[in-house]
Amino acid sequence: MSELTATGPLAGIRVLDLSRVLAGPWCSQILGDLGAEVIKVEQPGHGDDTRRWGPPFLEDGSGDSAYYLCANRNKRSVAINMADPEGAELIRSMASQADVVLENFRVGGLVKYGLDYESLKAIRSDIVYCSITGFGQHGPLKDNGGYDFLVQGMSGLMSVTGLPDGQPGSGPMKVGIPISDLTTGLYAAISVLAALNHRDRTGEGQQIDLALLDTQVALLANQASNWMNGGLIPRRLGNQHPNTVPYQDFACADGEVLVALGNDRQFRSFCELIERPDLPEDPRFVVNAGRSIHRDALLAEMRPAVARWNSAELIAAMEMAKLPGGKVNTIPEILEHPQIVARGLVNSIDRSDGAKVQFVGFPAKFSATPADYRHAPPRSGEDTFATLKYKLGLTDNDIARLESTGVIAEKL
Repeated sequence: MSELTATGPLAGIRVLDLSRVLAGPWCSQILGDLGAEVIKVEQPGHGDDTRRWGPPFLEDGSGDSAYYLCANRNKRSVAINMADPEGAELIRSMASQADVVLENFRVGGLVKYGLDYESLKAIRSDIVYCSITGFGQHGPLKDNGGYDFLVQGMSGLMSVTGLPDGQPGSGPMKVGIPISDLTTGLYAAISVLAALNHRDRTGEGQQIDLALLDTQVALLANQASNWMNGGLIPRRLGNQHPNTVPYQDFACADGEVLVALGNDRQFRSFCELIERPDLPEDPRFVVNAGRSIHRDALLAEMRPAVARWNSAELIAAMEMAKLPGGKVNTIPEILEHPQIVARGLVNSIDRSDGAKVQFVGFPAKFSATPADYRHAPPRSGEDTFATLKYKLGLTDNDIARLESTGVIAEKL
């Protein structure tokens, strides 16, 4: 079993990943990028559901989707049937060697396999066990399934996303990426690192109970605070900001420009640039609080002045004036942007069959222990035999018997 030596800050940490779809795999990919050894357990003959979430699919004959590829690098895949007692025992053996276990089964779903927190704590007392569900391990919704789209709506996020009521096309709108899943994965990674630090100081492991709904509510940030501390009911504002004005898109003669003015000085400078220096002198618009209250009147004055500009010329003028602005890029445009290229964010790696996978890498730059990319997203079960042989010490005869009885599989 060939291994490239991990050089990241989590080198030496072992993660057993029982999760699938996105929130859990996003967490384990982060840990893997930072150097942890991650073993992904999948169902024989099926694998992670997202392998089939396409098109598009990778053209290597594996049938793996581009969706799956975004969240599963730096992992080894083993296909083990946990519903078989021998399979569950194999997974428990791997858990006994792991520092972290990730899972996103329904509440109590792993008890019957002996893979719940209490069962694994009995064989490794300092295990860090992260459970990700839609609604958490307790509460009236704990037994319900949780999905990103559902959580975006339930959490209140969709009540503040989309065009304002009364405008054509208004109504609740989800974010264009599965934001609730992804941020839950981020919170899971943060929580795992905190629990590992606690374990290093005390020798004590623990279970982490993380819910998609809790995560998304926590991310309401200023919108929730506007209501709790100011009595302001947040509403959909399109691309406008609820607290800072102007902070939105404007129509130029040939397209849209983003204008993000965060303070009164920037507002004055921008008004001078668009040849409306009188606007900051208006008592209604001198400070941001007034501009927020009188936003409609202000925008009625600003829009015609901005509309006279060519978008590229306005963006260039804003850059010269050190004012924050820009264009709305397509995804192909941003992935080829000189800034992203200079930051080295887009990478590629070869799979075991030689197929090339492109990916967006870990965004943080570590001066001493940078993230590294050792393994392409694996084919389902491709590391089963090697893992059982070299990690658990099974013989070739043991492995052949387990394969013949359907307990394990090597590839879809």
